[in-house]
Amino acid sequence: MGLLNEKITAGAFVTADLNYLAPIYGRPRTYTFDPPAGEPRSTAEPEPHAVAIHDARPSIDQWSLDEHGFAVAHQHSAVSDFYDDENVKDVYYPEAEKLLKDITGASRVFIFDHTVRKRVDGVNDRGDGSRQPVARVHVDHTDRSGPQRVRDLIPEDAEELLKGRVQIINLWRPIRGPLKDSPLAVADARTVRFDELVGSDLVYQHRVGETYAVKFNPQHRWYYVPDMTPDEILLLKCYDSTKDGVARFAPHTAFADPTAPADAPPRESIELRALVFHAP
Repeated sequence: MGLLNEKITAGAFVTADLNYLAPIYGRPRTYTFDPPAGEPRSTAEPEPHAVAIHDARPSIDQWSLDEHGFAVAHQHSAVSDFYDDENVKDVYYPEAEKLLKDITGASRVFIFDHTVRKRVDGVNDRGDGSRQPVARVHVDHTDRSGPQRVRDLIPEDAEELLKGRVQIINLWRPIRGPLKDSPLAVADARTVRFDELVGSDLVYQHRVGETYAVKFNPQHRWYYVPDMTPDEILLLKCYDSTKDGVARFAPHTAFADPTAPADAPPRESIELRALVFHAP
């Protein structure tokens, strides 16, 4: 990655543990359902490291998807209930599609899923209750799984679409705010080497996906947006087919903010994932 942009203003920071991938023999694997007898739910063991997570607000308008791998946008949503899947699909999907086209100049946007999360003490993610914040450093897609998602989801047009630039962008926003509990941290993609990204199997009932776990490097530079409101969206680059120096993968994770008040309402958030296409 290139040198860090000296115009970015350094803000205050908090220090918190982020869960990187511990050294492992073999390829990491995680089941999204109860694993076969005798198999662990995941072979990816966490390795916590205390890192500085910087306040992104002083330079909030300077962050760029193509330079840093993340950006912040403002958008008031007309969604009446983010817990209503049909309301989200009917109202939020078109809002997000327009926002992504405006920001990226894309010729086509295909939104393929969304996840609502509400933190509940003592509950594991993918259990019987609410989906939980993911407290491990990861990237949702990889150099292999990015194009595969196009083939899986848009098979009739996939090969033509893959001739042009393809991105996968995650739109993350609080449902309630200002958010203080379990905020999202994102690494400046310029500070993360490609060989620190570890392909990991995510096993579903009928398919195997691939994500990146991340090896620790003290050179990684982390940011978060304190007190995010429901009208703020954190955009995360999870894949980019372009290899000419733009940010391609932005590692991210939930973290426990040590400055959050003890009575802070539990985090409620929604993330939406989109394939973003540019004509060849």
